[in-house]
Amino acid sequence: MRKTFALCALSAALLVAGCQAVNTTSGDSVGVERKQYMFSMLSTDQVNQMYEQSYQQTVTEATTKGVLDKDSEEAKRVQNVANRLIAQAPKLRPDAAQWQWEVNLIKSDELNANCGPGGKIIVYSGLIDTLKLSDDELAAVMGHEIAHALREHGREAMSKAYGIQMAKTGAGSLLGLGQDSLALADTVVNYSLTLPNSRSNENEADLLGLELSARAGYNPNAAITLWQKMQAQAGASQPEFMSTHPASANRIASLQAAIPKVMPLYEQAPKS
Repeated sequence: MRKTFALCALSAALLVAGCQAVNTTSGDSVGVERKQYMFSMLSTDQVNQMYEQSYQQTVTEATTKGVLDKDSEEAKRVQNVANRLIAQAPKLRPDAAQWQWEVNLIKSDELNANCGPGGKIIVYSGLIDTLKLSDDELAAVMGHEIAHALREHGREAMSKAYGIQMAKTGAGSLLGLGQDSLALADTVVNYSLTLPNSRSNENEADLLGLELSARAGYNPNAAITLWQKMQAQAGASQPEFMSTHPASANRIASLQAAIPKVMPLYEQAPKS
């Protein structure tokens, strides 16, 4: 009864805030069909533009520090894997073909990677080097991150926060509105990349990322070895990636159950 009341209260808050039901992705083979509710005054283009400001700031800082890697063999490898994944993204979200995708490798011991709104990808070399990732495993982690962007999980989280805040305080106190664009961009980054995702969002990114990498010709079984490596590394020190993508006891089991669904896509895909 209490859970039902809470869900009704949240739904009411979202409706008051002017949220709309949307379908960000379609045509997948793994059965991601959850309805999403987005704040009507916070469009996809707005969020993408907000995030791009912060992304370009990160790239500029990395360039200034001499840690932006554009020319090494590892950078070329990251770009190649990304290109194959990006080419398949419109199969799950047609308008992704018009996104201004960017891919950058930053030389850092940090075990992390992300894909922000609008297809802005950063991979940290520590993730590849420490975990000794194969191309298939690199595709698994990048596919997972791209899936978060395709599903607009960051915008969805912001929409929920906006709706609840608006229901509590009224239209004049919307979270982030009224601030300058850079401050609002920081809010986008916070909800898109630095806060832990919900279990349902993580599951969606796992499944869609699995399909994306399979369509790009990368072995879906690599998602299993990737998370096994992540778990092993967490025993020593918590990787940055796992602070926003916490591992659960059911994660590997869920991936294993989904692999047969995407294996035909892998078998039919070109391997280079």
